[in-house]
Amino acid sequence: MNLRFEVIWNQLPMFANGLWNTVWICVVGMLLSLMAGIILVLPLISRRRSLQLPAELFVDVGRAIPFLMLVYLVFYGLPSFGLVLDRWTTAIVCLVLYNTAYIAEILRSAWANIPRGQLEAGRAFGFTGMGLLRRITLPQIMIAAAPVLGNQLIQIIKDSAFLAIITVPELTHAARTVQANHFVPFESFIFAALMYWGLCLLIEAGIKQVEQVRAVYAKY
Repeated sequence: MNLRFEVIWNQLPMFANGLWNTVWICVVGMLLSLMAGIILVLPLISRRRSLQLPAELFVDVGRAIPFLMLVYLVFYGLPSFGLVLDRWTTAIVCLVLYNTAYIAEILRSAWANIPRGQLEAGRAFGFTGMGLLRRITLPQIMIAAAPVLGNQLIQIIKDSAFLAIITVPELTHAARTVQANHFVPFESFIFAALMYWGLCLLIEAGIKQVEQVRAVYAKY
């Protein structure tokens, strides 16, 4: 086998651009999904079924549809109804819709595990409503759910590879382009895989740091 890794070296700017696009799309998608998940978790834990049922339906549907199918529906299906989104908007919309369902469920589980005594103590100190949520509940939820949210970010990075089908110039698209132009399938895809691995290793290192902080927090 004659491997041509010199082609990869010559095409590093394309891979770097693809990596950058993957990073910013995933970070923006994660942040927006997190904000939407925080909003969605409120009706999820509500005792009013009129609020809880629509939220549960969104979560169930969002977790049942494959990400690739969602991309097809938004990019190729919505134009049938007169709504045309460009590839970048489609990428962000799909990542947010898909991951909001998962993040809302993650936060709901973390909320359910908060000791009731801490909430009662917060109320005893005069915190109610949004004040209780912002100062007492939400910080504890985020600390408890941080490792799982980190794993969800890794999942977002892997899902972003599907965006190549709508020609978003992310990392997988860059590898496909190099392979198509220079006929180096093994070299281009293994290099892209290593770059994905590097991103995931960085996130895993961050998760470990958060877990150490959480362990210290748990002592108090």
